[in-house]
Amino acid sequence: MAYKTDDIFSFAAFDTNRFSDSFREIAEKGATQSREAFTKMKSAAEEATKTVETTMQTAQSGSVELGLKAIEALRTNAEMSLAHMEALLGVKSVSELIELQTGFVRKQVEITVEQAKAMQEAARKLAEDVTKPGKEAAEKVMTTFKPA
Repeated sequence: MAYKTDDIFSFAAFDTNRFSDSFREIAEKGATQSREAFTKMKSAAEEATKTVETTMQTAQSGSVELGLKAIEALRTNAEMSLAHMEALLGVKSVSELIELQTGFVRKQVEITVEQAKAMQEAARKLAEDVTKPGKEAAEKVMTTFKPA
């Protein structure tokens, strides 16, 4: 009795070399895609780390600047108040007291407005500087997306 080798279900028709080549090709393609994906993820993580570091450094330096401005404002106000108290000790009449007090209040209001403007400007600049790295990173990421 002779065996048919043309039968679909027989192992004689199965080419193991072609199967091995196909399997190797699929495995190599998968490994290449995995390496590429890892490289992209690593690069994205490094960029995100740099963005966070830059943001934190900017926030720290900006906070120091705001703190120094606040200290300077307190120093100026304290010096003005002490100078005013010294001037009050030399007052000789009620009209001189009223004049001195009115001048002090006017000057205090002017300085307070200037200090508030300076603090507001410093806070605005800090907010812009802190958000800038994140904004730039987001814009960079958005340019990598391709419309469907």
